[in-house]
Amino acid sequence: MPVFDLSVTPLRELNSTLHGLAAGANDTAFEVINPRGHHAVAAGIDAPVTVDIKGSVGYYCAGMNDGGIITVHGSAGPGVAENMMSGSVIIEGDASQYAGATGRGGLLVIKGNAASRCGISMKGIDIVVYGSIGHMSAFMGQSGHLVVLGDAGDALGDSLYEAKLFVRGSVKSLGSDCVEKEMRPEHLAKLSELLEKAGVRGIAPREFKRYGSARKLYNFNIDNADAY
Repeated sequence: MPVFDLSVTPLRELNSTLHGLAAGANDTAFEVINPRGHHAVAAGIDAPVTVDIKGSVGYYCAGMNDGGIITVHGSAGPGVAENMMSGSVIIEGDASQYAGATGRGGLLVIKGNAASRCGISMKGIDIVVYGSIGHMSAFMGQSGHLVVLGDAGDALGDSLYEAKLFVRGSVKSLGSDCVEKEMRPEHLAKLSELLEKAGVRGIAPREFKRYGSARKLYNFNIDNADAY
């Protein structure tokens, strides 16, 4: 397994290597040591590689990930997994603000807490937070799922479109047009699937409440529901 020590190796060399992998390359597992809060670590991956980062990172780690499996054995700064397309990103610690912003696919798992604006403008990403999240999370969330095992801060789901939000703990306040909704069997099934994928054990889907859009702030046509 190739190991990159960012205390002696430039970050550009790591990212260049990850970007330059040819189809069918033998080296698909990488380890990064001494990340020392570097920004944009493992950003722009577009291949099915595994990257284990042994420590905490700065801004935009794993941004635009498309197919990689990236684990941060520490905490992450703002914008982790921003605009992720596919694959998975696992944060063993806490995540700063706007984690998973504009994400279009894939799975982001945060095993600590997430700060404000988690999942802002999400467009298909699935986010599971073991802890709590800050204010304005899922603002203008278009599609995808945000699952929170802890509590949610002020203005959850403000100006929400069709993203689905599941919170096990308390919600300080709901944002404009965000309302509590019925938890139907299909939602329980999807939530169970997401909890299993995120490695959550011993917590039942029925312990959560579901929140979604009241559909009063935008033009909604039920015939086009699958497009939202």
